[in-house]
Amino acid sequence: MEEEKVFFKAGTLSIEGLYGAARGDKGVVISHPHPQMGGSMINNVVESMVSAFINSGFSTLRFNFRGVGASEGGYDGGVGEQDDVRGAIDCLREKGKRDIMLAGYSFGAWVNAMFLTTEAGFLPAVFVSPPVRLLNFDFSALAGKVGLVICGDQDDFCSPGEVRNMAEQVGCPLKIVRGADHFYWEREREIILALEEFSNAHFSRGLPGGVSKW
Repeated sequence: MEEEKVFFKAGTLSIEGLYGAARGDKGVVISHPHPQMGGSMINNVVESMVSAFINSGFSTLRFNFRGVGASEGGYDGGVGEQDDVRGAIDCLREKGKRDIMLAGYSFGAWVNAMFLTTEAGFLPAVFVSPPVRLLNFDFSALAGKVGLVICGDQDDFCSPGEVRNMAEQVGCPLKIVRGADHFYWEREREIILALEEFSNAHFSRGLPGGVSKW
C-alpha cells in the first residue's frame, strides 16, 4: 500500500494528508476519529479503509484534521473540520478524480455527515461506527447519500439498535461486525471485506453514481 505525503489548503490552513494513487476517476476522502481523543489518520481502522478502497480501484486521500499532526490550526468542534473535508475533495479533483466518495470513522463519519447535509454530487458515503450516542446526527438530510454503515455489536458509542434505525432512515445497508467494539482490534479484516464487497457491488461494473441494488 504505497501512499505519498501531500499538503492541501483548507481556507488559509495547510492540511497534511497521505494520497494513494489508482487509475481511473474514482477517489475517496477518508476522515479519522476524534482529535481530542487521540484520533489521527494513523489508525488501524483508517488504514483498513485505505487498504479496502485501494484494492477496489479507488484513489485514497486520508488526512489529519486541523490541529492534528502537521496540519495547521486547532480543533473547531466539527465546523472548521468540514472545510478540511472540502479541501481534501478539492485536492482529489485537482488530481483528476471526478467520482468522489466520503468515508469516515467515528468523529470522521460525523463530520462527513454534517458536510453531506448541505452538499450533493458525491458517491454514496460510508460510515464506520458513527458515534450516535456521543454526537448529534441529522439523519433527515442524509436520505440517499449513504451507501453503507458498519458497526460493531459491542460498540458503546454506536449501538447496533440506534444505528439500525439510522440505516433505515437513510435507506442503506448495515453491516454488524460480531465481537467488535468501537476500535475493531483484531476485527480489521472484517471491515476490509465489507468495504470491498460494497465497492465491488457498486462500482466494479462501472455503474454511474454508485447506483446499485447492493
